This record gives sequence, C-alpha cells and structure tokens, in this order.
Amino acid sequence: MGLARVSQTLVGLLALQPALIAGLPAPEPVPSPPGVPSASTAKSELAGLAVAPQGSQEGYSRSKFPHWIKQTGSCDTRDVVLKRDGTNVAQTSSGCTTTSGTWVSPYDGATWTASSDVDIDHLVPLSNAWKSGASGWTTEARQGFANDLTHPQLLVVTDNVNESKGDKGPEEWKPPLASYYCTYAEMWVKVKSVYNLTITSDEKSALSDMLSTC
Repeated sequence: MGLARVSQTLVGLLALQPALIAGLPAPEPVPSPPGVPSASTAKSELAGLAVAPQGSQEGYSRSKFPHWIKQTGSCDTRDVVLKRDGTNVAQTSSGCTTTSGTWVSPYDGATWTASSDVDIDHLVPLSNAWKSGASGWTTEARQGFANDLTHPQLLVVTDNVNESKGDKGPEEWKPPLASYYCTYAEMWVKVKSVYNLTITSDEKSALSDMLSTC
C-alpha cells in the first residue's frame, strides 16, 4: 500500500476517534445502499432463510453473471453506483466517465477522491450466490442479481478491502469496522431473503452474532 493510501486510511480511522474516546459507538459511515431493513426485520428474515450446505462451485464463472450493464444512456451500473454513493461526483456527459468525487468506504471508514481507489462490491459475492442457489437460475436472473440497484447488494468500498473479502461469507470475513457489523448483516440477510438463497449453519450463526450488535 502506498503512502497516499496509508494516509487516506488513517484519516478515516482518526475520524472515528472522538466517539471512541467518549466511549460511544463509532458513527456509521454513510451513505448506505437502498433497501436496508431494520434489525428486527432482518432477524425475522434470517429465521426464515433455508439452511443448507453450500452447493458445488462447478460450472461457476463471473461471466454467467453479466454485470455493469447499461442503465441510462451511456452510464452502466458501476457509473450509477459511483454517482449514488459519492458526494460532488462529476461524470462526463459522453461516456459517463467519473472524473472526480469523494467516497467513504463503509467497510473501513476510509475516504477516497479517486474512483480508481474504490470498487463496487457485490455484497453477497457472485460465487456465494452460485453455491447458494443461483446456479439454477437463468442468465437473465443472474444479470439482475449482479446489477441490482433496488436492494442493498452493491456499494462503493476501498478496493483492497474488497479484495481481502473476495468471495467469503460473514462466517469467514467481516468489515474492519465493527460499527458496521449490524448494517452489513441486515443487508446480507435482505439480499439472501429477496433472492431465496440458502445459508449455511456457520453463516447463520455469524449473521445472528452481528445482528446482536444492532
């Protein structure tokens, strides 16, 4: 990680200090994607999810989840989420290229001013969805999942934090900011519930623990 990236991360962590010093919960980074349920709704939906071992990875390919499709004009899904989750975001009128803006990564609290420093995360990773039921979907259904702007499935996060997450579920990976556990679990449960995806017993236990922080 370069010096500039270390400095940006430290800025995000220092921003949390006053609340920590006062013994109060750190403020939740904003913005958050649409459709985040309340904790009580998430707990109810978690209880309704089918628990089953993960299916096979056989046959999986990211290409089976066509993503960053065109949304409006020349703007694709990535462009839309960058605009939605950032502040003072400027995009070219032709090509919809993001030229400037500011983004706060909810996973680690870091603030970035270059779109190249952030990723659009699929909250429930595509491969996790594949092993949880999406392997039996049509390509059209998988495309809808990979470009979902209605539910809390897409959000802007620090690129190397997203890389560390990879295709892991909450039983293996949690956001660096414990203050985001509640929202992360609420979103994960919502997405799995909307798409009728299964969860493992370890996944359910991890989500329950995270929801207990709400």
